[in-house]
Amino acid sequence: MKFNHILLEKEEQLAFITINRPEVRNAINADTLDEILAALEQVGQDEEAACVVFTGSGEKSFAAGADISQLEEKSSIDILHSNGMQEVYDKIESFEKPTIAMVNGLALGGGCELAMSCDIRIASKKAKFGLPELNLSIIPGAGGTQRLARLIGKGKAMEWILTGKIVPPEEAYQFGLVSEVTEPAELLTKTKEWASSIMEKGPLAVRLAKLSVNLGYETDMKTGLAIEKLSQAVLFDSDDKTEGTRAFLEKRKPSFKGS
Repeated sequence: MKFNHILLEKEEQLAFITINRPEVRNAINADTLDEILAALEQVGQDEEAACVVFTGSGEKSFAAGADISQLEEKSSIDILHSNGMQEVYDKIESFEKPTIAMVNGLALGGGCELAMSCDIRIASKKAKFGLPELNLSIIPGAGGTQRLARLIGKGKAMEWILTGKIVPPEEAYQFGLVSEVTEPAELLTKTKEWASSIMEKGPLAVRLAKLSVNLGYETDMKTGLAIEKLSQAVLFDSDDKTEGTRAFLEKRKPSFKGS
């Protein structure tokens, strides 16, 4: 597929999906969402790709939200369609490979919601986060009301959403929205370090750890523990588990195959 609104690039095991609309601060429109889905499918089929990094082109914006020119035309029926921003972000959250948001600038509205759908967020000191949708008399509708509360707590999420506060990266770090804040020049290096740390692990274990945390968080403790136990049972029959334990005992680096 030819991409017009994103870039899909790969550096060894690391895939980069870059929103490439700097002329509109990387605002996300319907075509961009379609291309993100196509890129995810391509990365999912690429056995070499082990981690996905989302970012925005240029130095000012990660993604400054939904494309308002399209938003003005949408009706209630459009919101109920099954291929909207909320559904795309759900697919990112449940993607089988780990995802990192490399937030290089503004992450507002749908851009902030995109970052929150990733497993980990690394922010430049130039980044800013916010869900200002109430200024348009709408709400954060791509997971913002749910993911933000789960990430930073209900009270602080209510404060940020109701006031439309634009949050600096240091405050985002303080409340657990981002994992690290770094100088802009070091953002790519730090992101690669986080990705490398994850990619050193057994890929099946990474996938099932994601599944256990995400599904377990949405249910009661006993059900979550059952999901955890079943995931562990699958891993105990894997070749990678055997390789991991042998490598530890033999004091060498494991060579995982994802099986």
